[in-house]
Amino acid sequence: MAPMGVRLSPLGVAVFCLLGVGVIYHLYSGVISSRWAAFRQGSKVDLRDLLAVSVEAAVLGGTEVKKVRDENGLKEKSKGKTREGVDELLTMGDLQSHRKMFNLISNTFPDVTVNSEEHDNMVDKAASWSRDIPADILDKIEGGKIVPAESVTVWIDPLDATQEYTENLVKYVTTMVCVAVDGKPVIGVIHQPFTDFTAWAFVGQGSNMSPRASYSDSPPKAIVSRSHSGKVKGFVQDAFGNGTTIIEAGGAGYKVLSLLDMPSSETGSMDQADVYIHVTFIKKWDICAGAALLNALGGHMTTLKGEAIDYSGAPLNKGGLVASVGVDHPALLERLPNLDPEKH
Repeated sequence: MAPMGVRLSPLGVAVFCLLGVGVIYHLYSGVISSRWAAFRQGSKVDLRDLLAVSVEAAVLGGTEVKKVRDENGLKEKSKGKTREGVDELLTMGDLQSHRKMFNLISNTFPDVTVNSEEHDNMVDKAASWSRDIPADILDKIEGGKIVPAESVTVWIDPLDATQEYTENLVKYVTTMVCVAVDGKPVIGVIHQPFTDFTAWAFVGQGSNMSPRASYSDSPPKAIVSRSHSGKVKGFVQDAFGNGTTIIEAGGAGYKVLSLLDMPSSETGSMDQADVYIHVTFIKKWDICAGAALLNALGGHMTTLKGEAIDYSGAPLNKGGLVASVGVDHPALLERLPNLDPEKH
């Protein structure tokens, strides 16, 4: 509308409107261009923040796991059978832990892919990061480790060793979070709810864990699954001799911790092994956190053939695994007999 008392010709009206559009464009072009630039750059993630959130999520999940176990409200049921014919159990501990862990990480980093062992439709939009970064992380890890959100995959195991959890063998139980960047495990968190101990590592940056002072590889003490063992015992004996000590244990997270130097308060109850071997299929949320921990400490977790495991895409690792730290990993692999996990 023209100012009162001024008549504009049609051409004048057009000029006046164009001037108005120009003013609006000038005012908002900066905002539009900055938003477009942000869109083109994509969302970014500070990996130190993601490590802190992963620790917080694992602890929150562990609190739920312990509460359900203490209240004897497991409500366990079978999700189906493994390839070895063993029931895959689901409890309220798995579900409650999943809800806490998944929602916290997803709400804090909405542009990151989060894969959890469990699935549930409960959305908790109120779940939010406390913004607290633990002192040991602040001490060891610098901020500003920025990566594109689209390159990140988070793997959550809300309750590792569910079978043992139902049997009240709680020392094997852990909650785990792993962060993979471009398929490589970079951050690993393994939390033990029933001792309230949390192991964490950031590859190339630091960890609150370390290898033990010594290991044996002639023969190594091998730790294997107690519920998904397949033919692993014979496999280990063929590789290292009939006198090889074989420890049967629950939980992939526990098995990785058995390779490391645990705090003195834990060593009495923890098994100690030199190598972790698994000869059947295993899911990536079971092993990614352990892989990150071992890699950060100079160790290795590979398939039985020595191949790196890609922690993006489908959740199933079909190549079995060998995990070690403090020993000659290639030499261990050379002693292993040929075995196809597809057939075991």
